[in-house]
Amino acid sequence: MEIRQILDKIDDNQLFVPAFQREYVWKRANVRSLFSSLVKDYPTGSLLIWETNKPPELKGTVYEKTWGAVKLILDGQQRITSLYLIIKGKNPPYYQEKEITQNIQGLHVNLENLKLEYIAKAKKEKDPYWVDLTEIFNRTIRPRDIYEQFRRIDKELTRDQEYNLDDNFNKVFNIMNVDFKEQTIPVSASIKDAIDIFYTVNSQGIRLTQAELALAQISGYWADARKVLKAKQYEMRDNGINLSLDFFVYCLLGVLHNTGSEMAKLHNEDNKNDLIYAWEKLAKQTLDYTFNILKSQAYVDSVKEIKSIYGLIPLIVYVYNKGCKLNEIQIKKITQWFYYSQLKGRYSRGQTNLDKDINIILNSKTPFDELLSVLEGDGGLDISPNFFRSTTISHPLFSILRWYFKSRNAVCLNTGVQLRKNLGSEYSLELDHIFPLSVMREKGYSQDDRYKYSLVQEVTNRAILTKIENRNKGAEFPKNYLERVQKNHPKAMNLQCIPEDPSLWELDMFEEFLENRRNILSKKINEWLRNITKIQQVLSKPTPYEIIAEGESGNVEFKSTLRFDMDKHIFNKELEFASLKTIAAFNNSSGGILFIGVDNEGTILGLENDYALMGVDKDGFELHLYNLMNANFGINYTKSYGNRNISVSFPKIGDQEICMVEVKSGDKHLVLEHSNKNGIKTEKLFIRTGNQTVQIEKLDEKLIYLNDRFNLKKEK
Repeated sequence: MEIRQILDKIDDNQLFVPAFQREYVWKRANVRSLFSSLVKDYPTGSLLIWETNKPPELKGTVYEKTWGAVKLILDGQQRITSLYLIIKGKNPPYYQEKEITQNIQGLHVNLENLKLEYIAKAKKEKDPYWVDLTEIFNRTIRPRDIYEQFRRIDKELTRDQEYNLDDNFNKVFNIMNVDFKEQTIPVSASIKDAIDIFYTVNSQGIRLTQAELALAQISGYWADARKVLKAKQYEMRDNGINLSLDFFVYCLLGVLHNTGSEMAKLHNEDNKNDLIYAWEKLAKQTLDYTFNILKSQAYVDSVKEIKSIYGLIPLIVYVYNKGCKLNEIQIKKITQWFYYSQLKGRYSRGQTNLDKDINIILNSKTPFDELLSVLEGDGGLDISPNFFRSTTISHPLFSILRWYFKSRNAVCLNTGVQLRKNLGSEYSLELDHIFPLSVMREKGYSQDDRYKYSLVQEVTNRAILTKIENRNKGAEFPKNYLERVQKNHPKAMNLQCIPEDPSLWELDMFEEFLENRRNILSKKINEWLRNITKIQQVLSKPTPYEIIAEGESGNVEFKSTLRFDMDKHIFNKELEFASLKTIAAFNNSSGGILFIGVDNEGTILGLENDYALMGVDKDGFELHLYNLMNANFGINYTKSYGNRNISVSFPKIGDQEICMVEVKSGDKHLVLEHSNKNGIKTEKLFIRTGNQTVQIEKLDEKLIYLNDRFNLKKEK
C-alpha cells in the first residue's frame, strides 16, 4: 500500500489503531532515520494489518457494527504516525494534541545533497537549500520559490544546480508513492490472537530483520553469499517470480536446521560448507521445481497472489528432502494443503507455526494429511456463505477464488481470454466491480454507510477481467453489461460463478445477487478443495513461457533466428532449412512446437535481428515463413494459413516478441529437397529422436519407418 493511500485511508476512517497499542514514542532521531531511508530507497519494513469485524477498543473513535470488517494497524504505527505528522503537518485523527509528547515536526531537507536535519530558522534564511519537508508535501513551496530566495541573497544558481535541485525536490515529494508491504491477519483471528501477535511482533517474535541479520552474519563467513542469492533472485524475477532475500534465508534455515524460527543457528561459521551445499541444491533444483508445481498445478501465476509467502517454506523443505521427485498424489496433496493453509492464514499469526509444520513434514509418514488435520481442528475446513460477507480482495479468500477460477479455465467476461498468465500488458488481469461503485453510490452504498459500502467492496461483487476489457467496461449498469457477456461468451459467467438469473442483475436486487453468489461460491469451492486429491485435475493449456522453461524435448525445439546468422551477422539460407527440417520432423513424428527467437538454453532473444535483416515486421515475417513452407512442402500442406495441422503465432515474453510454430502429427509424410555442393538435389526424410531432428538416410530404414508410421507399402 502506497504511503499516500495509507494516509488517505486514515483520513477517510478506513484504517484505525487499536487502543492496546502504546502511545507515540518516536523521537526526532527515529523520524530523521525513517525519512533518510525513504529518500535513499532503503528498506523501511512492512505493515501488519488486522482485518476484523470484532475489533477491540479503538484509539480516537468508537466502532459501529454497521461498519462491517475494518482494518487495524498492529505493527507499523510509529512509522505511520511519523509520516502523517510530517507529510500532513498535523496530528492524525486517532491522537489528541496532548497525547503527542514528542515534537517531531520541522524536519528539513537540504535539496543540494538530500541531507536531513532539524535546523534553526537563522540557518534556513542563510541557505535556501534547506526546506521544511511539510512544505514540500503540502505544495506550499515549489522549486521556483527557492530560486527566488537565492536571488534575494544575491546568489544565482547555475543551470546544473537548478536541475539537481529539481530532481531532489521530486525525489522527496515522490516519497508518498513508496509502497509499504502489507501483511494481513484474517478476520478469523480473535482479539487475544491479535494482542498476542502485536506483542510477538514488537518484542521477541520472528521479524524479517532477523533474516537480514542472519544474511549479514552468513556473509561474514561466506563472502559470496549475498551475491549468489541475489543472482538467483534476479533469475527468478526475470521469470516472473519476485522473492526477497529474506525468503531465501528462511529456505536455508528450513532445509539446513529444520526450523523456521531459530535464525541464530545460521550465525555460526561452522555452517559454511553445509550452507553452500544446501544453497546449490535449492538454487539449481528445489526452488524451480516447487514454483513450477505451484504454477502448473495450483494455478499461481504471480507471487503477489500468495498472501503468506512463508507458507511455502514447509513445501520447500518437503521437496528438498524428496530430491524433487514427487509422484502425482504427493503433488496433489501439497497443492491441497497449500490452498487450505493460505485460506486459514496459517502463518499470519507469526511464523512460529513453521517449526511445528516442518517437524510434521520430516517425521510423519503422511505429513500433509496430518497438516490438514491440524488446520481442520482450527475451526474446520469448509467455507460457509457467511465467510464471504464483508470480505475484501485483500483477504486470502480472494486468492483461493482466483485459483479456483483458473482451475476451471475461466475467461475474461467479454474478451474470452483465459485468466491464466497472458501475453501482452493489455491482457494482464484486473479486478472489477460487477455492480460499479459509482452506480451503487447513487443507491446509497457509499462510505457514509459503512455496512453498505463493505457490500460493494465484497469479493462477491468482483469479476476478474483483462486490463483492456476493464478499461472498456467502465461504470456500465450490470444488467446491460451481463446481457452482452451472456450473448458473446455464454460460458464466461458460469466459469466465474456469477449468477445467471437476469432478475438478479437489477440494481434493486444487489444484495440478493451477493447472497446468491456467496452460496454458489461456497458450494463450488468446498467441493473443489475437498476433491483435489480424489480427481484428475483438468489443466489449462500451458503458456509459451511454461513450455520454454521446460527446455527442448522430443516435441519442443528452439531456434535463435530464422535466417540471421548470429556469428557472421548476415543472411544464412541453411538456418531457414534447419527450421524447415524441424517442422517436417514434427509432422513425420508425434508433432511439436518450434520456437524461433529462443536460443538453445531457453534464453528469449526475440525476432528483431530477423525483422531488421528482412526489413519486415511480424506480418511480413509470418508471410515469409508460410511462403517457405509452401515452396518446400507444397501449397496443400499450409493451405494458405488454413491448415489445421500447423499454426503460427507471435507471443510476447517480457519485452521480446518470438514466433511459435505449432505442428500436429501429419497424416502424410513430408520430405525436404536439398542441394549438395555440386548442385545435385536429393529428397531427405527427417524425424524426431529424443530432442534432436535426425535424417533417415538408408532406403530400407526409410521404407520401414514410412510403412510403420504412414502405412506406406514398399513398391513392387
